Amino acid sequence: MSRKSTKQQRAWYWYDWANSAYITTTATVIIGPYLTSLANNAACPGLESGATCENPIYLFNAIPILPGALHPFVVTASTIISAILLLFVGAFVDRSDKPAKWLGWFAWPGAAAGTSMFFLEGDNWGLGVTLMIIATFCAGASFVVYDAILVRIAGPDERDHVSSRGWAWGYMGGALLLVANFLVMTFYDSLGITYTMAIRLSMLSAGVWWAVFTFIPVIGLRKLRRGLSDGADLAGIKQPGPIAQLISTFKELRNYPQTLLFLLAYLFYNDGIQTVIAESSLYAQYELQIATSGVMITFLVTQFVAFVGALVFGRAAAKYGARKTVIVGIGIWLLVVIVAFVLPAGILGVLIGLGAAIGLVMGGTQALSRSIYSQLIPLGRESEFFSFYQAMERGTSWLGALTFGIVFSIGHSYRFALLALIVFFVVGGILLAKVDIRKGITDAGNALPEVI
Repeated sequence: MSRKSTKQQRAWYWYDWANSAYITTTATVIIGPYLTSLANNAACPGLESGATCENPIYLFNAIPILPGALHPFVVTASTIISAILLLFVGAFVDRSDKPAKWLGWFAWPGAAAGTSMFFLEGDNWGLGVTLMIIATFCAGASFVVYDAILVRIAGPDERDHVSSRGWAWGYMGGALLLVANFLVMTFYDSLGITYTMAIRLSMLSAGVWWAVFTFIPVIGLRKLRRGLSDGADLAGIKQPGPIAQLISTFKELRNYPQTLLFLLAYLFYNDGIQTVIAESSLYAQYELQIATSGVMITFLVTQFVAFVGALVFGRAAAKYGARKTVIVGIGIWLLVVIVAFVLPAGILGVLIGLGAAIGLVMGGTQALSRSIYSQLIPLGRESEFFSFYQAMERGTSWLGALTFGIVFSIGHSYRFALLALIVFFVVGGILLAKVDIRKGITDAGNALPEVI
């Protein structure tokens, strides 16, 4: 690749660095337990720490749910909404000659929602629900743009490497801010603030981090232009509207059976991954009775190991192929869920070990999935096809969160809710093993990489 492309790749990495702070600090570590505590305050004022509130709250003023199930059900609602809206994002973005500006237009409102979580306190869980939905959609829409740019800045043989390096940068950025927030939440008393204020300041910092560092990729990729598969100049040629183009793409997907099969596999195993990540802090605090400080230490270990793990998986893919490497990663995810299910409460050391195992496979499986899919889509319509990737990811992610919430509501146990996620990894792994990557790449009209 040329020197110019290398600079673009470096600029591109920074968006992983930017958004991972929100995903790690707020979406993964803080918002689940904190939103649950706000709901408990509303439904059961004066509830003792660690006790389960049996009084319902009403989601959207209509759906009665237990406060302990609020977060997974909000994840369900936000992902369904995102799945519908994201289908239209790619069709709009692919019509823009400057895709980087869309990255900022989606990222900054999401960062504003994340920053506004500073105002969550007392029993104001309703505002938290609204901000989560906004941040989830904006993050997903920005990922559509971000993922599509990968195709334009990396050739077939380096895409696994570039995608993995982007994830690695993200984990390092997320880990650094998490360290700072861990110190604030540990030594809040010495800083003259309350523990609740320490949590609110941590969420504020994550939103600001997301907003500020997004300027680097937006500016660094500002000269990147829309790519066309045939190099034709479409000026003066009337193009179909976004909705008509979306319908056309739905029909066209039938011509790419291996791409569809990969998407179906991804829907399942990624659903398991996303649900484990989203609900892990709830599981650790409420089921394993681990203090917030212990949970944050575990996530710190996860983040730093994930930085290395993403790079290791990228190297493994270069030698053995991305699909085989992802299948191995799915197997490790299965073991993590099983060990977490039988793990007794209060054993922080084993939980940290599980966090390290998650870190090893978390970035690698997701980064390589992105690079595999980038090989299976036609050139020039990257944003449109990646909108399906993000939308369909959210199209089942709600199912994992919903399964988790329903099982908890029935059994009042996060253990069996976690165990229920095994089916997603098993089905996803089986379907991925059936995907013919070579045929899928040639069907999409792309060049074959040296190692598949």
